[in-house]
Amino acid sequence: MNKTAFPADRIFDGTRFHEYTALLVEGDTVVAIVPQTEIPADYAQHSDGTAMIVPGFVDLQVNGGGGALLNETPTKDGIETICRAHARFGTTALMTTLITDGPEVRDRALAAGKEAAAARVPGFLGLHLEGPHLSVPRKGVHVADFIRPMEDSDLSVLLAAAGSFGKSLITIAPENVTVEQVRALVAGGWHVSLGHTDCDAETAFRYFEAGASMATHLFNAMSQMRNREPGLVGAVLTTDTAYCGMIADGYHIANANMRVALRAKQGPGRIFFVTDAMSPTGTDVTEFILGGRQTFRREGRLALADGTLAGADIDMVSMVRKALDTLPLSQEEVLKMASRYPSEAIGASSKGQLKPGFDADFVALDKGLSLRATFIAGQCAHSNDNKGAPR
Repeated sequence: MNKTAFPADRIFDGTRFHEYTALLVEGDTVVAIVPQTEIPADYAQHSDGTAMIVPGFVDLQVNGGGGALLNETPTKDGIETICRAHARFGTTALMTTLITDGPEVRDRALAAGKEAAAARVPGFLGLHLEGPHLSVPRKGVHVADFIRPMEDSDLSVLLAAAGSFGKSLITIAPENVTVEQVRALVAGGWHVSLGHTDCDAETAFRYFEAGASMATHLFNAMSQMRNREPGLVGAVLTTDTAYCGMIADGYHIANANMRVALRAKQGPGRIFFVTDAMSPTGTDVTEFILGGRQTFRREGRLALADGTLAGADIDMVSMVRKALDTLPLSQEEVLKMASRYPSEAIGASSKGQLKPGFDADFVALDKGLSLRATFIAGQCAHSNDNKGAPR
């Protein structure tokens, strides 16, 4: 089994920084972080002057990348293309996300996820079904014609598929899914997130008590906090155990709202970053088709012709840099929001940290936090300086 030491000026293990140390990797697993003067003699050294090594980024909401969109290419090859595109930006584990569509597309995506998991596609963590059991008034870019209540047949399909494709996440609206169905999903291995809903806070609290553990893209496509009605925003911020994703791209949420949320949210459930990326990520395309509609990429945002936001035009390493520039957070906390917290939210217990026994998923950065290389399971998945062999 290969033993490799990766020296760096600073290494963040998911909790704290270590100065002038080396990450020891054996095969696909982290062994230790040691002073550079104590690297074992039987370890090959990957010495390239790296300024910083951090845990690989974990993204629980990725619709597409590299020109592929899961709804349009619900295949193993489509998933592989998306994972490869996001590895270029430091994401080492992601959940390919299927937005609201017909049952036949859902079934093809479930089958593709199973095939991708069996093939151990690098970077594939599981599937996120964002719909179709949402609320029409809060549909956002989702196609209203496909939105519908969850039937017994839907529940049977989901329970039969759970666990066959890695981690399982579904975004639902209480308007179209019952508390009993949520209990069944959670018991069957699904993580349930509330989103695209106009539910009131009391309803949200009931669904969290039933086992829902997240809210999808905080502030967006959900009931807002008002003076006598906290909405889903207030409910998730005050439910200690619930996590929530946040698209910190400068367009989806005002900075002041992000600051309020970060101050309000207490653990163990935390706020974590999601990109909500679409097919243009990793390409130079300026237009694409989403749900049969022309979608435009302009000045850092993706939108339909009427201005409706259609996902986000940002990658995870860019979101990390933007958050450090605009939010009152330490470097440690920003990095946790991009790796440790989403790992904890989805129960990926071997990811998000660089500690003994964890997966050797990590990112090499320069002093300006630009990406130099991405490693998945100890292997170079992407390099910006032609060091290592991308697979």
